[in-house]
Amino acid sequence: MNRQTRTAAQSHIFGLRYTILQVALILSALLGLTTCSGAGSAVTAQAPTATVAEQAATSPAAAPSASDFSTTIRDVARQVKPAVVQITNEQVTFDSFTNQPFTVPAGVGTGVIYDDQGHILTNNHVIAGAQHLTVAFPEGQSVYTATLVGADPYTDLAVVKIEGTNLPVAQLGDSQQLQVGDWVVAIGNALGLPGGPTVTAGVVIALGRTVQEPGANGGQGPFLFDVIQTDTAINPGNSGGPLIDLQDKVIGINTLVAGQAEPGVPAQGIGFAISIDTAKAIASQLVANGHASHPYLGVETTALNPLIASRLGTTAKAGVAVVSVAPNTPAATAKLQPRDIITEIDGAAVADDATFAKIINSHKPGDTIDLTVLRGQQTIHVKATLAERPAPKSG
Repeated sequence: MNRQTRTAAQSHIFGLRYTILQVALILSALLGLTTCSGAGSAVTAQAPTATVAEQAATSPAAAPSASDFSTTIRDVARQVKPAVVQITNEQVTFDSFTNQPFTVPAGVGTGVIYDDQGHILTNNHVIAGAQHLTVAFPEGQSVYTATLVGADPYTDLAVVKIEGTNLPVAQLGDSQQLQVGDWVVAIGNALGLPGGPTVTAGVVIALGRTVQEPGANGGQGPFLFDVIQTDTAINPGNSGGPLIDLQDKVIGINTLVAGQAEPGVPAQGIGFAISIDTAKAIASQLVANGHASHPYLGVETTALNPLIASRLGTTAKAGVAVVSVAPNTPAATAKLQPRDIITEIDGAAVADDATFAKIINSHKPGDTIDLTVLRGQQTIHVKATLAERPAPKSG
């Protein structure tokens, strides 16, 4: 679960992967701190038990006046922190001398309990590859083994479940009510420091962002859409934790932080959270079906730039060039070809890879789309019926 770098909106975006073993060595050397892990149990698929309760916030409460704002952040933390948990990803490795298997903590992240059945929202990258999952409450009150209900690498969301009674529950809000400049609070296990979650505060600095996650082995990961940008401090270990408004409602799931504006130039105060409206929709599918459904065309593309346009012999200024077409996919059925340039989908201009992915993602499997395609010197229209995106290959 090492952090990896990806360029998104001309920034290098770091997924908040956090390898507890590496950080433990640093902390023990510099601070004399240690991290603890509890016993885990094998991760198993969880049969559907419920759908996500609709908890959209009603009209926002009045903002606090200057005279009482001094305690507002404290009150939000006091209200929501009991439902914020630490998730430890435990994986099996083998002793180099005896070749015997043993379980080690491979990473730590955060999750938030969102219903009284023990369902916990978190990031997919927090639980990816786990053989065991351990959930610990703040202040070390209780430790549970958890089962994986479902995970969706395409939105970097996952739901795990614990069995318990009288569990604290955080209320899910309505991210459509957010405005730039709204105060927000992040709670999470930053750096895996002992003593319970870290609380930070800031504001929403942009809405509706599209960012790209880092992928495996330095490759490109999925695009995340309609993401909340905030200057609230988030760090490795905050992944999967809640971003909360001043009405104690969870309005985002903290996921990424900007690392560098460009090589050698660090970014300052820019983090990203998946909007809770997106998270609720995916979580409902994960609980009901164990997986989430996404549309799929079946092409690999690259954004058109002057160099690629020159190689393809086109004067087009925007669009995406088809690099490859996967066999037995909607794109293959529609007879799309490498070197095709897709400039529009259903009349909407395709500016780049992010726009292309967002338009496709706005549809459902089974929808038929009309693509405007430059093929050589000819403009043609190609209709394709989207399929359901296949599960990613493991390993």
